[in-house]
Amino acid sequence: MSTAPRFALIGAGVIGKHHGLVMSQLADRLRLVAVADVEPARAAALTAERGGRPYSSLDEVLAEQDVDVVVVCTPTGRHGEVAIAALEAGKHVIIEKPAEVTVERTGEIIRARQKAGTLVTVISQHRFDPATERTLEAIGRGELGRITSGIASIDWWRGQSYYDSGGWRGTWELDGGGALMNQGVHTVDLLVAALGRPVEVFAYAATLAHQRIEVEDVAAGVVRFESGALGLLHATTAAYPGLSARLQVHGDRGSAVIDNDALAFFHSTPVGTDPEERFMGGTQTISGGGGDTAAAANPGQLSDAHRLQYLNFLGALAGTEKLRVDLETNRQSIAVITAAYESARTGKPVSL
Repeated sequence: MSTAPRFALIGAGVIGKHHGLVMSQLADRLRLVAVADVEPARAAALTAERGGRPYSSLDEVLAEQDVDVVVVCTPTGRHGEVAIAALEAGKHVIIEKPAEVTVERTGEIIRARQKAGTLVTVISQHRFDPATERTLEAIGRGELGRITSGIASIDWWRGQSYYDSGGWRGTWELDGGGALMNQGVHTVDLLVAALGRPVEVFAYAATLAHQRIEVEDVAAGVVRFESGALGLLHATTAAYPGLSARLQVHGDRGSAVIDNDALAFFHSTPVGTDPEERFMGGTQTISGGGGDTAAAANPGQLSDAHRLQYLNFLGALAGTEKLRVDLETNRQSIAVITAAYESARTGKPVSL
């Protein structure tokens, strides 16, 4: 009999289908035994494709199945109640990003995890991209010098049909926010990973290109970090026809640009050598210098980052790896985003 951990997937919508695909790719490492959705037809369709039995709720799953891990892919505002129920039943949990819509509700999941003593990870798959790993390693080794600033920009388009496709989309209660929370959380997470602990946020937000939504389709702000570094936030679902998600990290010895998950630019100064003292910028191409430098890093070669995060979770479950993304990690990104919303509402900077 297989000893692979048994997984239950809660939520069979768009992102739930992607998790189902990832689990099928890891069928030699785990077993999908149940899929639950408030629309039973969706659960049945996903189990027909990926395996397991369909259910209409987590309660039904727990009553009929022995499961080890619960994967939460419900609307964001329902993440906490599903995750906490799973933790109270003694299960390990994977939560699709973000963990919840507020810092306080994320804290409730953290307390439930502490009481349960089980593992919880939040999907932050872009931390597992080769471009991200290369950049964070360079920062850790001091190759970019003192980090001075960063830019997190998400220039996407979502048609009105996207928001009209589900009653929960574009609501504060279940979506938790708009372009910044729903689409921008991954890039904000990378900005925090690169620049460190955020301490203050000032932002504006607006709804300019969509109807029948409560949340913003464009937001812009500034984040001050404990180190003194400054970060810029820009997130929109009103940039037709849709461009890229982009992270820029700048230091006094190097810079990195990640565009659509690929390392589009990288220049560093090896530790123990001095950076060149010359005027740079504009349209000038920067290269060389004797260090580990590259202006392009094969943007066509992207990793299956969800699968890599699942593998890390499975390794942590087996005790062979450290869990790389936990609730506390995700809470920092949620704190930045909710502070941006509070700042936009009050017109004042918000301390974290």
